[in-house]
Amino acid sequence: MSKASCWLLAFAVAAILLGGAAVYAAFPHSTPSPTSHEPTGSPSAEATGEPSADPAPTGATVPANMSDLLVGPHTVKVKMTGKYSWALMDLRTGKIYGSDNMHDTQKTASMIKAWIAADYLRRQAENGKTPSSTYLDLAAKAVQRSDNNAASTLFSAVGNSASTKRMISMCKLEDSKSDDNWSNTLLSAYDTAKLGACISSGTAAGEKWTPWLLTKMRTTILGTWGIKKAFTDDIAKNIAIKNGWVDRQATQTYTVNCLAIGDKWSMGVMTSYPLSFSNGEAYGAGICKQVAAALKN
Repeated sequence: MSKASCWLLAFAVAAILLGGAAVYAAFPHSTPSPTSHEPTGSPSAEATGEPSADPAPTGATVPANMSDLLVGPHTVKVKMTGKYSWALMDLRTGKIYGSDNMHDTQKTASMIKAWIAADYLRRQAENGKTPSSTYLDLAAKAVQRSDNNAASTLFSAVGNSASTKRMISMCKLEDSKSDDNWSNTLLSAYDTAKLGACISSGTAAGEKWTPWLLTKMRTTILGTWGIKKAFTDDIAKNIAIKNGWVDRQATQTYTVNCLAIGDKWSMGVMTSYPLSFSNGEAYGAGICKQVAAALKN
């Protein structure tokens, strides 16, 4: 029996011992084993606007090749009203772990602004140009303050949906779909983790501007909640993030999406819940935080 077969057999045994609640392990271009993670309503969550998480099952283990990372593919169970998905990438190996629904897509809202800024900066460098102070300020505002007008100006400058089509191609995304309205771009948690890797590697913004972009994403001013809040301040300051949040009147839902890039890892969490229930982005922000907390090594 090969080492890979032994590893998979060990995980199967762990799944049985944990009553089917073992960690998920998925490789790029594959889907994790189907196990239901359909969230259920929680009276306490509805009362406080903060989702509650079940205690992590004892005995859950992290594969040896991720044991030295800040996060790993632990079991995640969050009680909430609505739905969520998550994906975690090991940037050293490209392996992706996630929920059974990590390929489900939803509109990104402002989370896509990290790509728009990256695309503009890279293309400027490719054309031998230096962004004007005005456009550099727009890129900073789009990322740090989630400024819609700044993002729209940049999106127009990079060809609107042609930009997000480049994102899908350059970052090798599998589930995503472009749209002429940047807010309506469709991403999955799986592709969000891959987008984080694309930014971290320098593919998105290019060699010249990647350090600048990551610095801006580490020092966000508006939308500082979510995944980052699961960690102590000394660690959180080195985590780059871009969140997206919006109320969708047409579907009467509130969506909150979280992208985070840490040391050797990238994470995406997607959430949606009834607009009538929500008290804004705080509820979804708490879901992102609790998913990240459950994934900590």
